[in-house]
Amino acid sequence: MESDYDELDRRLVHALQIDGRAAFSTIAEVLGVSDRTVARRYARLRSAGAVRVVGAVDPTALGAVLWFLRVRCAPAASLPVAEALARRPDTSWVSLSSGGTEITCVVRTESEADSEALLLAKLPRTPRVEGVTAHSVLHAFYGGPDNLVGKLGSLDAEAIERLRPPPVPHRRGPVRLDDGDRELLALLATDGRAGFEQLAAATGWSPTTVRRRMTELREHGLLYLDIDVDWRMFGVNTRTLLWLSVAPAHLQEAGQALAGHPEIAFAAATTGPTNLYASVVCADQRELYRYLTTRVAALPAITHLETAPVIRTVKQAANRP
Repeated sequence: MESDYDELDRRLVHALQIDGRAAFSTIAEVLGVSDRTVARRYARLRSAGAVRVVGAVDPTALGAVLWFLRVRCAPAASLPVAEALARRPDTSWVSLSSGGTEITCVVRTESEADSEALLLAKLPRTPRVEGVTAHSVLHAFYGGPDNLVGKLGSLDAEAIERLRPPPVPHRRGPVRLDDGDRELLALLATDGRAGFEQLAAATGWSPTTVRRRMTELREHGLLYLDIDVDWRMFGVNTRTLLWLSVAPAHLQEAGQALAGHPEIAFAAATTGPTNLYASVVCADQRELYRYLTTRVAALPAITHLETAPVIRTVKQAANRP
């Protein structure tokens, strides 16, 4: 519940969203509390599962394709099928929605052949699956390194600027991963604040090599720091998926407008029966109704809107290479 957390908790989480590896001493100075207070608060929140800094991976930097799948099942079959999908290493954000008759998930495919095998052969033949709709992600308007905490947090512009790390230059060209890279990314996916000495011991590299390789992976756009949060800390209790159809001439405008809404956690242009997808978070159904009838209603050239309330999230962890 929101009442289980206080304003210092929320300010600490916002600080970690800005720079997940910022020293506790730096965060403490910005928040006006002691180093010990920040360290103790973070340890408490992390042990309670309320916050976790993670090293997330953008698989498209490796040439992978991301798909949103809508898998329709009989109600009694939805949970077993969702759990089976959640066990796959190439899935994330596996959710039950639409009253429990539909599973929505993100799937990473490494090639067109993989996409064909998954979408045309494997899933439709899975027992108890009644139908599959696939949407390939063409362009993300909001999400990935852009975390919703940045919209909900209460730190002022001065505090944000003091915490903001230097921008990472973009490095062109392909990136190739070896076993050491995969070990590094697996450890960071568990704890994005793991120290360089700890990461060095696990990879067999020196701390200097670990630091350099992390920088390289971030410059290639493969690695970024993200934060998992108990959204109730910010008064958020419901998540709803939106599938919209927008006239192509207005798709960019509508997507950018969605990205600016404080209720939007993710928005992307997609292929498929609809061409714009969004994940919406609200305090309750009343706020969702207000959002749909004001902000969404004002978007240009929307010809179709479908809402799918999420009733259970079966898997949230990000895809890994």
